[in-house]
Amino acid sequence: MFSIPFVQILNQLTLKTMRYFLILLIFLSSFQLTFSQDKLRVGVAGLTHGHVGWILDANKRADIEIVGIAEPNKELAERLTKQYGISMDLVYDDLEEMLVSTKPEAVTAFGNIFDHLSVVEAAAPKGVHVMVEKPLAVSVAHATRMTELAKKHGIHLITNYETTWYPSVEKAQELLSEGTIGPMRKLIVRDGHRGPKKIGVSPEFLEWLTDPKLNGGGAIIDFGCYGANLSTWLHNGKRPISVTAVTQQLQPENNPKVDDDATIILTYEDSQVILEPSWNWPIGRKDMEIYGLTGALLADNGKTLRVRMAKGYDGFEEETLKFEKREAPYDDPFTFFKAVIRGEISLSPFDLSSAENNLIVVEILEAAVESSITHKTIFLK
Repeated sequence: MFSIPFVQILNQLTLKTMRYFLILLIFLSSFQLTFSQDKLRVGVAGLTHGHVGWILDANKRADIEIVGIAEPNKELAERLTKQYGISMDLVYDDLEEMLVSTKPEAVTAFGNIFDHLSVVEAAAPKGVHVMVEKPLAVSVAHATRMTELAKKHGIHLITNYETTWYPSVEKAQELLSEGTIGPMRKLIVRDGHRGPKKIGVSPEFLEWLTDPKLNGGGAIIDFGCYGANLSTWLHNGKRPISVTAVTQQLQPENNPKVDDDATIILTYEDSQVILEPSWNWPIGRKDMEIYGLTGALLADNGKTLRVRMAKGYDGFEEETLKFEKREAPYDDPFTFFKAVIRGEISLSPFDLSSAENNLIVVEILEAAVESSITHKTIFLK
């Protein structure tokens, strides 16, 4: 019998181990590269919007990478980058410079609403997809130009609303389309809070949120857009026949240039919609009531939906449904935006986030502002 020296065995094992180790290193490097490439490279246009923390916090995620930020206000940029652990090296004074230097796949607009057009004008010709915070634009002229640019350059242009990611809203639409409560006859949407100044928004946000040019109006725009968006979706893209609106300024000391309370009535061929956007609600709210021929769907908040079926004259049977969150990629704006860009999902023409839906939203809001000023019902062409 021949015996192999122990050192020789050790050397053979060491060589084999090293080969395995090298193969593992190559695999991990390849995996890391692929994983890194799979991240959505995002640029941020502006930091003055109060919702900007949504994208800045998302930078910690495995599927999002902020590659550049365009914000001329250095003090604001330093404050927020420090708060969210982001390097100031990513901050540029100018959007065009940021786009050229960092080459993002997508841009998220977190400045004032008036500037949404300039963001699309800068990004679309470079093939960079754009997501804006609600609403899409301050006017139909701006919204039309934005959608034309998106179509011309083949980019996705989507609008983000908090309510889009509410499971209660998703379930309400599903039950309505299934005929659970019969055809919709009335929709009531209430949105708002005590007012920007009262809830303590940042000075940068307050400055443009209460500016009629930069925001397009006050509460009628800030919160009226939610209901207009939901109504367009629930009506499968139909435009209302007419728009009637009444606005008031109940806090002139806080909102001297804009309305802070509004009621908007939309008439459709076989239904009526009442939107109640306000900066005077004592308790913050985003709720919706859908009334059909045989029952009602009451979405009290993002996670609770009551299904109320009529019984007799004024009686009813009620079931309360509770939800946690929507399934990915429909659970938040950035997962959704990435899936749309990657071609993993497709937007239907009048989805809550779609350009088609939100062009109608802006048309409704512009008519509502005109109605509130002229004290007349506006009939859409």
